[in-house]
Amino acid sequence: MGSKHSALLKYVLEKSQPGNVQSVINTIDEFAWNKSWLMNIGDKKGKILDDAVRSRSPNTILEFGTFLGYSSLRIAAKMPENALFVTIESNPESAAIARRIHEHAGVSDRIQVVVEPTDQAIPQLKKLFNVDSFDFIFIDHTKNAYLRDFRLLEQEGLIKSGTVIVADNVVIPGAPDYLKYVRNS
Repeated sequence: MGSKHSALLKYVLEKSQPGNVQSVINTIDEFAWNKSWLMNIGDKKGKILDDAVRSRSPNTILEFGTFLGYSSLRIAAKMPENALFVTIESNPESAAIARRIHEHAGVSDRIQVVVEPTDQAIPQLKKLFNVDSFDFIFIDHTKNAYLRDFRLLEQEGLIKSGTVIVADNVVIPGAPDYLKYVRNS
């Protein structure tokens, strides 16, 4: 487990209010701005994600790239109370920290963390979670996997008409093949 990641967990547990998701989000933002940069969506782009979730009010949500749980917290704070939220993380150490942060924030019962590479997890989602498709998908994992995983979602029928898809970092550092595909589809 990276020392920066452990330091974040320690900071969150010491500085944020247990059971208060917004306090945990604010504490992670404070850590990222004042202590050590984090590879997460951050507070500025996070507000765009918040607005997208709030405006759609999705019942089924899928996230690629849990990392340390920051974007999951933002989504959980804005999603409907009874929504199904599945987040996929391939790194077990990152997933373990995310789960601890989710638990501290009081949202662990609302977030299903799947620890597996996305291309292995996607074909199992319908059966595992008894879902036909997802209303909202947030893509923020390995950039060169965006297109592969998007196509796999299509093949599995997990994207329907009206599904909202938000993808981070498609321009910088970039996922040009994904961007070209979705713009021309």
